[in-house]
Formats: sequence, structure tokens, C-alpha cells
Amino acid sequence: MNSKEQKIANFDPNGVGDISGGLFGLPFTIEESEVVIIPTPWEVTVSYSAGTAQGPQAVMDASPQLDLLEPSIPDAWKLGVAMEDISEDWLKTSDELRQKAEAYINWLEEGSPEESKAEFGNTTDEVTAKGEEFLQWLKQKSLNYLNQGKMVGVLGGDHSTPLGLMHALAEKHEEYGILQVDAHADLRDAYEGFKYSHASIMFNALKLPQVKKLVQVGIRDLCQAEAELADQSNGRVAIFYDATLKENMYAGDSWKKECKKIIAQLPQKVYISFDIDGLDPKLCPATGTPVPGGLEFEQAVFLIKQLVKSGREIIGFDLCEVAPGESEWNGNVGARMLQKLCNWMAVSQGKLEAQF
Repeated sequence: MNSKEQKIANFDPNGVGDISGGLFGLPFTIEESEVVIIPTPWEVTVSYSAGTAQGPQAVMDASPQLDLLEPSIPDAWKLGVAMEDISEDWLKTSDELRQKAEAYINWLEEGSPEESKAEFGNTTDEVTAKGEEFLQWLKQKSLNYLNQGKMVGVLGGDHSTPLGLMHALAEKHEEYGILQVDAHADLRDAYEGFKYSHASIMFNALKLPQVKKLVQVGIRDLCQAEAELADQSNGRVAIFYDATLKENMYAGDSWKKECKKIIAQLPQKVYISFDIDGLDPKLCPATGTPVPGGLEFEQAVFLIKQLVKSGREIIGFDLCEVAPGESEWNGNVGARMLQKLCNWMAVSQGKLEAQF
């Protein structure tokens, strides 16, 4: 009996969560796990409210509270899920650069007064250089696990963080689509002068030719240029506005019908980019830029389940913009969504069996 089998035999999934254990209180190491979560404690360009760099720790701290039973996926916990240690170096760098970026953003909001221009001359270049370094760090780390046959998810951090995983997947797959759950379109070109801004993640993702389709769900806060980019994309970008989805349902359509329309836009291989602010902000009040409206938790889970039921393969995911706030609520909701993403990705890749 190998180490993982021994741990499964000795572990009590009905017991109290082990806060000294790994993610979700599970006993597995990275080597023993089918799913590896890479935490990305980075939020340099967040322009409204900070805290998402502490998201991975908040989710980790809350995760042992979760019960492990997934009724439609027997023994899902035996799959093996583990999270890497949170990088103190990147967290420290993020904090230092965030202060510089915040001062620069404040200067922009004050109308870019000429007398203090010299003070901010190199800020965007410095942040972009570190953003590039961060991208390459995550890309290589992701490729290392993907080459071992593991499934990979990113836990942010702000929404700029998963670009390296998207690049890694572009090396492993000829083409794939992105299903983005988000309040924001994130299609701005170098927002506020920052190439790797959280508001530019999908603009940057679309630079990868392997990304054949971007399907955005729950969007309810975007600028004219973002809407025009989608309209002029020859169908490459499809936006399912939150208001339109709700209006269709008020008029009698079911959420199942709406999900069918969304999924029909996606190719066989799908990457899920899940910004927690895509949910109703009562579920994530501390997130960086909350917007009224959004999906309920089970609405989002149903969409993921229907995606898997359609036969599509989830090749990777990110969960971003969780911030701890003043209670464990945000981390609790984040941990539960992370668990769903891990389990349903595994079902889509044939690593777990589900009873739909």
C-alpha cells in the first residue's frame, strides 16, 4: 500500500476538519494529488479596494470547515487536492509595488499634475517588468505540473494573476475557449497604463491565438471600448450580460435554458476564469470591486455542472478576487467555489465519476 492509499485508508472524511492539514483539511501532498492549486498573492494594480493578495490565505484558513461530501460525486475527496505554500516573496513584492501603483493611480485621478510627473515617470515600466516576471514564473510552474499529468488551478490574487497558466495551457493545447464568470469584462488595453492590469486580463488572454473563444457571463460593469471590442471580434468574444440573463428569466426562460445558450458558444476544451465578483456581492462583500447583481452560488455551480454534462473538458481554472474582509465569510464562499471547481474539472477529465 503506497502512501496515498494509506492516507485514504486512515483518513476520516466525517471527522472534524484538520486545520493543520492541507487544503480542505485533506492529508495529501502535492506529489500525491491529482489537482494542484497554485496560490498567487498579487494585486499590484487593484484600483478600488485592496485585500485580494490575502485571498489565498483566507481561502486556505476557511477550507477545513467544509464537509467533504459531494452528493453527486462519490468519494470526491479521494482524488487528492493540494495547494502550494503561498510565496512570501511575491506577497512582499506585491505589497511594495501596490503602494507605488496606488500613488500613481491617485496622481492620474488628480489630473496628472505636471509638477509631480517626474516622481511617477518609471512606475508603469517597473510594474510591467515585474508583471512579466510573474507571468513567466507562473507559466513555468504550471507547465511543470501539467507535464506531470496533474490538473492545475490558480487561486488569486487579483484577476491579472492567472495569465501565466493561460500561457502554459496554450503550449499544451492547440485551441481552447475561456468561460469567464465576472462582473467586469476585463477587456481594457493596459488600464491606467499598466499592461498586466486586473482590468486587462482578457485583453491579454486574447493575444494568445490558441484562445479561440471568450464567453463572458454575469457582466454588468464595462466601458464603451470593451463593448465595442466584443462587438467587433467577429464572434470571438460573446458577452452574456447579467441584466439580459435576468430579463430572459423574468420573462419565463429557465436558468437551464440560459446555460445551454452559454455553453453552445464554447469549444470542446474550456478554461474557467472565475472572478468571485461574478457572484452576488452578498456572497463576496470584501472583493475588490463589488457590483450589484450577479449570480447566486448554486446558479454558478449549475453552469459548471452543465458544462461538464455537455461533454466538454475543463483544462484548468482560476478563482480570483477573494479578499478576506472582516470575517471568514468571503474565504468560506471562496473555499466552497474552489472545491466545486476542483471536483468538476476532475469529472470532466474522467478522474472522477459523477451521477448527474
